[in-house]
Amino acid sequence: MSTAVSSRVTKAVIPAAGLGTRFLPATKAQPKEMLPVVDRPAIQYVVEEAVAAGIDDILIITGRNKRSLEDHFDRNFELEYLLEAKGKMDELGEVVNLADLADIHFVRQGEPLGLGHAVSVARKHIGDNPFVVMLGDDIMTHRPPLISEMMDLHSETGGSVIALKEVPHSDISLYGCAEPGVRDGNVVEFRGVVEKPAPEDAPSDLAVVGRYLFTPRIFEFLENAEPGVGGEIQLTDAMDQLLKVEPMHGLVFDSGRYDIGQKLDFLRATVELTLEREDLAPEFSKFLAKLVVDRGLV
Repeated sequence: MSTAVSSRVTKAVIPAAGLGTRFLPATKAQPKEMLPVVDRPAIQYVVEEAVAAGIDDILIITGRNKRSLEDHFDRNFELEYLLEAKGKMDELGEVVNLADLADIHFVRQGEPLGLGHAVSVARKHIGDNPFVVMLGDDIMTHRPPLISEMMDLHSETGGSVIALKEVPHSDISLYGCAEPGVRDGNVVEFRGVVEKPAPEDAPSDLAVVGRYLFTPRIFEFLENAEPGVGGEIQLTDAMDQLLKVEPMHGLVFDSGRYDIGQKLDFLRATVELTLEREDLAPEFSKFLAKLVVDRGLV
């Protein structure tokens, strides 16, 4: 393992070992990260977001029955041969480019012991470098990528940066919740974080969602973490310990996030991302307009 310290963020960890129980039975035999959104699996959007931010080294944390993730980002010479033989060059370019997006590595978590444990598995690969964590079932459509803004903030502060989104007060129990300090625009000082608090106990309505940028010191606290909420190793517990030794800031955003593990968000992502496609939007828009009228939805 290299001991050279880099301040430039070039590495990403994508945890994708969860069981996807919220989307059963569709996820009984396929990873939730491979559920198609328009014409590509959810995790491809995440990888492409990382690449767009200049990250070229990606480690995907997988588990049992996740082999299709590896296959998706690997070469498939039989398929490539058939596409070339049929003259489908656009499709050929799509599948070949998947293997060249970045240096993509895979490691198994072994047991589903929580997000904190999944991130800890990446320690040898990350070494002494800052890195981003991008949840494999969270699609972010910000342009420029949200993690690019997080990387800029890390360069200014030298500390970890967490993506935050204000959620309805009644929903805060579904998330890690930030205890905020001084706020300047969309940048907020972190003073603490609580995992899935009851609404009456929540220090704010700012939820920790989907994107994290950590210094390598997070691994010190993950290594010694005890099971927390739900009997799992919680990433938020390690974050709370990290706060005691270095600064941490939150970057607040308000739109462009889809939690593909949630059925309504999955459907919303499919509709909204289809409307962004030049090849599909015109006909799909007509269909939606007619559907709204026919169903009396206005």
